[in-house]
Amino acid sequence: MSDELVPLPTQPADVPWPATDWPEGEPPPEVDREALDALLDAAFAEPQPATTEHTSDVVVVWRGRLVAERYASDTGPDGVQPSWSMAKSILHAVVGILVRDGRLSVAGPAAVPEWQQPGDPRAKITLDSLLHMTSGLRFCEDYEDDQVSDVIKMLFRPGADDMGAFAAAFPADHPPDQVSNYSSGTSNIISAIVRRIVGGDDEYLSFLRKELFDRIGMASAKPRFDRSGAWIASSFCDCTPRDFARFGLLMLRDGVWDGERILPEGWVDYARTPAPVQPEDSDFGYGALWWLTDDGLGTFSANGYAGQYLFLVPALDLIVVRNGNTAIERKPHVVQMIREIIGLFRKTIADPRGSS
Repeated sequence: MSDELVPLPTQPADVPWPATDWPEGEPPPEVDREALDALLDAAFAEPQPATTEHTSDVVVVWRGRLVAERYASDTGPDGVQPSWSMAKSILHAVVGILVRDGRLSVAGPAAVPEWQQPGDPRAKITLDSLLHMTSGLRFCEDYEDDQVSDVIKMLFRPGADDMGAFAAAFPADHPPDQVSNYSSGTSNIISAIVRRIVGGDDEYLSFLRKELFDRIGMASAKPRFDRSGAWIASSFCDCTPRDFARFGLLMLRDGVWDGERILPEGWVDYARTPAPVQPEDSDFGYGALWWLTDDGLGTFSANGYAGQYLFLVPALDLIVVRNGNTAIERKPHVVQMIREIIGLFRKTIADPRGSS
């Protein structure tokens, strides 16, 4: 992965920020509209034979305007869609708000009570390592085999009582920042840290709404909490597609919304800077609770189970949201569709490292 970050675009002066509705427009003339429509037609031609796969929605925002969207017949702009692991990227923003207010530091040891016994090697794990998925903790992120999967046990079995504690109980197999291991458990450890700062249940929800959702108009956001009162930030913050796009716009605008800085300066760059160790079994790189694409456009994304995607493309000032239900083995099919949409908009710039 390249360490050079593509500059984040600012909101065009002639484009209003989304209020109740998004400002709308047409794709730029450089984009082949027939080709874009053909890609959307192909996406919604699912379900594939002998499967239950389908695309629920595709939303495309260019330079702050909604320029294309399509919905399945049983949903629409107001239909709430699953986030699955896209919630992890929203958690990154929540941590940033606490960092902004001086209530958290990514550099210090993670405040996890279970790790504070003398001689426990996990006491060396920092919040930075947790955000980068390089904590060294054992955790099996398997979505198929419920006999070996730790994430299934955590989300749907006794671990559901206190998911942060469930994940924090795993041993360290490696020192921090030596091995990349994508882990939903890690995200819930972070969320438990947040809960201990802001409170649980209603207090946690109030914090999310006051400090993030309400400030950018994510009225549809539906976080889910475990029995300990912690947001299950590994997997559950369902939204409408347009509200996922709102969150994407906040990130693409460097954490600023309509003149107000919500995330601390540099926090979005932290998300899209490669982690010290990269995953070996993925087509994507990893930053801090965000996935990275080495395409020369600075693309970073929130990726969720069954084909939930929020792609942000700084060089093109482009946002692409896709929700649906896609089998794991066909995820490359969906990613390729999104990349082809991005490719159509790539024609709007002469220099991929420049701005639109």
